[in-house]
Amino acid sequence: MPELTWIGKEKVVNHHQAVPFRVLEEQYSHGAETSGNMIIHGDNLEALKALLPRYEGRVKCIYIDPPYNTGNEGWVYNDNVNDPKIKKWLGEVVGKEGEDLSRHDKWLCMMYPRLKLLQKLLADDGAIFISIDDNEKFNLKQICDEIFGNQNFIADIAVINNLKGRSDGKYIATAHESLLIYHKGSFITNGVSVPEEYDKEYKLVDKYGRYRLLGLRKRGSNSRRIDRPNLWYPFYYNEELNRLALTRIDNCDIEIYPHLSDGTDGNWRWGKETAKVRIEQLTVQKVKGRGEYDVFQKDYITDEKRIKPKSFWMGPEFAAETGTLEIKSILGKDVFSTPKPIGIISYILKQCALPDDIVLDSFAGSGTTAHAVLNMNKADGGSRKFILVEMEDYADSITAERVKRVIDGYGEGKSAVEGTGGGFSFFELGAPLLYPDGNLNEAVGVEKIREYIWYTETKASYAPQDGDGYYLGKHGETGYYFYYEPDRVTSLGHTFLSQVQEKAGGYVIYADRCDLSDAELSEYGVKFKKIPRDITKI
Repeated sequence: MPELTWIGKEKVVNHHQAVPFRVLEEQYSHGAETSGNMIIHGDNLEALKALLPRYEGRVKCIYIDPPYNTGNEGWVYNDNVNDPKIKKWLGEVVGKEGEDLSRHDKWLCMMYPRLKLLQKLLADDGAIFISIDDNEKFNLKQICDEIFGNQNFIADIAVINNLKGRSDGKYIATAHESLLIYHKGSFITNGVSVPEEYDKEYKLVDKYGRYRLLGLRKRGSNSRRIDRPNLWYPFYYNEELNRLALTRIDNCDIEIYPHLSDGTDGNWRWGKETAKVRIEQLTVQKVKGRGEYDVFQKDYITDEKRIKPKSFWMGPEFAAETGTLEIKSILGKDVFSTPKPIGIISYILKQCALPDDIVLDSFAGSGTTAHAVLNMNKADGGSRKFILVEMEDYADSITAERVKRVIDGYGEGKSAVEGTGGGFSFFELGAPLLYPDGNLNEAVGVEKIREYIWYTETKASYAPQDGDGYYLGKHGETGYYFYYEPDRVTSLGHTFLSQVQEKAGGYVIYADRCDLSDAELSEYGVKFKKIPRDITKI
């Protein structure tokens, strides 16, 4: 597979591994304290790394709206990647050569390690949606192919967000932006509700409701008999009794095979076993011009019916102007440029976020993603969780403030909007868990250290254990212990082993020292690991 190269790539490909684990320090909570929703202020690269111990592989839906890299200096989120924080980071990571980077090199250096961490956080059955325009879309597509796998590319959606078209283009009045979608291998879309314009297609009615007819014969690719021989089989139709079956009952029964429009052999969309189970959903009609019968599926419309979304999304709910009006109604005018409309996030959530799923937005901006999640939870009684990350200083005054008003309600008189309920906690990035010399930063607290140890060993989310204060939990057949005391040296010996209550196939035990011989460790199935701290200070 071709790979995209740029100045500084070799410095950032594995940089996510060197990013320190930082503590997330809660500043305050708003609304329901047990909501589990989070708004994090800080560098999203470090924030994403801080989320790994608890959320790796657990996030079902990721939406990000990164800088488009237009070179426009007027944006609130500086859009030519010259933000002082980014420039400082590039200087530290890429080094002197970073001074010669083009704005596209800088953008790729900024995005690559963030996408690597997002890929780790994404669940196996989850999907990531990325808004972008032509300035970086083709670069983004190539690095996403590299990080998520080109086989996991789902679609490049055209989102019509300005139907009139923008006048700033030299040759084309651009009316859309793009939405790239990737998954990790097991994603199945929930689909979307049937659009109103489809309603007129369901003109036929029987005792089960309204329906339309869909040909059971396969159309398009792999539609020939030689492509799928097992999908070539006959139906039997009795004209007099208007009876369709998969076995011949009467010599008068007519054989119906799938034929292409040119008369050659085709195949059906359903296998024979599926056809047996769903035979009541099938009917027969004579095809005009061919003088032969064909089989059709009765496709019923219901309130629960879902269909695949199209490759372009168009409607007032996706318009950029709608997003501007929405944020203005909540926070007042001119507080945020180019906010995303709620409609685009809601449409995404319908496709991929079930009532208990986790939704992440690491370029949170004005907080539209949280707004959409709260709306959906209110509508269907769900308990979806949102995690927002915003590096700019308006994370509290705009991002969190919008979410507070959505939860509590906003507006006055006839324009008043009822609150959604729910809540969130606001966090700042705290101290790193490890010092540069590799020793634990014990000032962060023992529970954060336990969570970090558990994650580095198992790559699984940490759940605090009741009872034994040294027991971290069991993963697979291994039990994990962190024998740690802040003010004394701990030693792994027979006394400690006699206190181990949880049975496991083997044990990993952290302590400051070990009094057992290698033979004894082997006999008891124990792997000793030294706690990385400066014992001389104790």
